[in-house]
Amino acid sequence: MTRAWILPLTLFLCGSLLAVGPVARGDLGTAAALLLGFTLLAGVSSPLIFPKSISTPEAHRRSAADGRPVVFWRPGCTYCMRLRIRLGRSARRAHWVNIWRDPAGAAEVRAANDGNETVPTVVVAGRPHTNPDPAWVREQLSRSA
Repeated sequence: MTRAWILPLTLFLCGSLLAVGPVARGDLGTAAALLLGFTLLAGVSSPLIFPKSISTPEAHRRSAADGRPVVFWRPGCTYCMRLRIRLGRSARRAHWVNIWRDPAGAAEVRAANDGNETVPTVVVAGRPHTNPDPAWVREQLSRSA
């Protein structure tokens, strides 16, 4: 199992364990609500909500061809989740690079952020922007359309 799934699995298991108490007391509604809530948290923190990641060289090649931003991210990052959710459907138009799977991406993020792996880092026209406003990223995506 990769570390990208540790947080979602932990959330799901915690929800399951917390739901045991209400089930034992016969309060199935509370148990179901707990399990549903923790399952939703696990889903949002999983890599499943992000578009398929590509390699850094491929992302830069595609970005040079179509002008779309490259988004460096990692699973479990709340700021990355915020960006992904606030971009909505337009998020699929960006080129996403998971820095935990791509060492070149992690190195590029460290180079842009004084040695720190601060994500999301969005590269537009060769310039990195650390944790940009989702509205700004949406604007960059609409410009490249």
